[in-house]
Amino acid sequence: MHELFKNYVETLHPSFERLMSATPCKIATLPKQFPQECIYLFSEGENHLYVGRTRHFRNRLRQHSIVAAQHNQAVFAFRLAREMTGNVVAAYSTKGGRAALSKDPSFVEAFTKAKTRIRDMDLRFVEEIDPLRQALLEIYVSIVL
Repeated sequence: MHELFKNYVETLHPSFERLMSATPCKIATLPKQFPQECIYLFSEGENHLYVGRTRHFRNRLRQHSIVAAQHNQAVFAFRLAREMTGNVVAAYSTKGGRAALSKDPSFVEAFTKAKTRIRDMDLRFVEEIDPLRQALLEIYVSIVL
């Protein structure tokens, strides 16, 4: 293994441990001091549901959870809405695609409920400012969980 890559890899598990040991909060109770660039994790109890990364944490959380967020902003909510409506397989055609689902009233209702659900989820985060380490950590957390 290349030494440079090995140095990155060796930092992943300690960062994962910091993330998992962080006290969960809700979007509404986000501490006043928080990092802008981080890895974050949405959970419901012991069920870890979504790992993301961002350079603009507060803005990204808004995109996940505000009612006006569109399908390309609230991707986690869109995935939850797919599960809630039985549209679990992504379609890349006109029928069943994102644009079509976004016009379906039952899907729109599920999408709105999913964004509300996300606001109520436990949220953990850990600062990571290095873009490469951030990408690797997101993958690492996804695989481990």
